Amino acid sequence: NNINQDNKFRNVIMLSKWHENISWSVCLQLRQITVIEGHDVTLPCSISEDITAERFDWRADGQKEVYVYEGGLSSSKDLSGQHEQFKGRVSHFPGGLKDGNASIKISNTKVSDSGKYSCEFRRTNQKQHVKLLVGESQKPNIVTLAETDNWAQLQCEVHGASPKPEVQWKDREGNIIPAEEPKISERGGSYDITLQIKVTKTGYYRCVSTQQSIRHQTEAETYVRLSGEFRLDCLSDFISVQTEYKPNWDKESESVKCVSVLR
Repeated sequence: NNINQDNKFRNVIMLSKWHENISWSVCLQLRQITVIEGHDVTLPCSISEDITAERFDWRADGQKEVYVYEGGLSSSKDLSGQHEQFKGRVSHFPGGLKDGNASIKISNTKVSDSGKYSCEFRRTNQKQHVKLLVGESQKPNIVTLAETDNWAQLQCEVHGASPKPEVQWKDREGNIIPAEEPKISERGGSYDITLQIKVTKTGYYRCVSTQQSIRHQTEAETYVRLSGEFRLDCLSDFISVQTEYKPNWDKESESVKCVSVLR
């Protein structure tokens, strides 16, 4: 037999013989799907035949009944046994049954939905698997802990993130700014992280939280204006105007503004 391969999956066809009856079983290399909590997600499953009159079962972690379809009946309306966790949140695609589409949609996903799912076609004994990872992410919060004329202490706070994010401080150009060691706490798989920096220049500063495994990134930005740096610029500008004695009214008016600030 020829086995088709692509860069993501490998189909392995196993042939077994029992009492002269041949049964086919198709196994797929485990595929992972990621989604942020609260969003909807589609778990794919299909075969190349009309399944309108067939039965297919979806289960989570080998035990929880997620969804069952059988010849027009389904867990969403007619069949009992669906696990409480999934009630009212799972549906199939009726228009795709003729094309063998047994995919399901889970609405309003929860972190607890994360796990391994199986889709099984009873008559043909075909089973497919997929792994779902539901992440939780909140936008970072930036707090100014202390500030003088020449520096500011900034703290970035990320709360309730899952999976564990990487938190970094960056300038507006995207350059990473060295920071103190992060403080990390974990509870029930969710992480709280705080990260501090001390800045000595006026400008924009960003706190970036990256969850690589779910391909998600969120950030917050703040602007720091150090008055000591501003006064120094004005003072040097004022001195240069006074020493040159040039009758430049625009420049002179600028220096007057600086003097008012110095006072």
